[in-house]
Amino acid sequence: MEGLMRKSSKLIGLAGAVLALSLLGGCSSNEPSPEQRAVNAANQADQAAARADAAAQKSAASAAEAQAAASRVEQAASDAKAAADRAEAIASKTMSGSTHVHHHYHHHAAAAAAPSDAGAAAAPADSGAPAPAPATP
Repeated sequence: MEGLMRKSSKLIGLAGAVLALSLLGGCSSNEPSPEQRAVNAANQADQAAARADAAAQKSAASAAEAQAAASRVEQAASDAKAAADRAEAIASKTMSGSTHVHHHYHHHAAAAAAPSDAGAAAAPADSGAPAPAPATP
């Protein structure tokens, strides 16, 4: 882009010099002279180069935004996969754990609190023998 700008600037300068000489020479034709046409063409080329530069800058900015958006989408997909894997692991543990029922018994406390219904005497506390389990309904 810089090379094009330099060429355009030189061309505009040259065309301006030619235009100034033609005006000093007293050229009174209504049609644009070749020098004036050259100046016009140089101006148009300069404007086109400026528009191309602006378009290139906008394009680069758009590409950077698209890349950032793609990165965010990729991160979201990775997060979603990790969440799905965790959910699957939890579901797997829940399904395999449903057949196992954990019972929590208080054998010693129940035997000490209530006498046996079968009429047998409770084991003495100092004998070291475990108390019999209560009858389960």
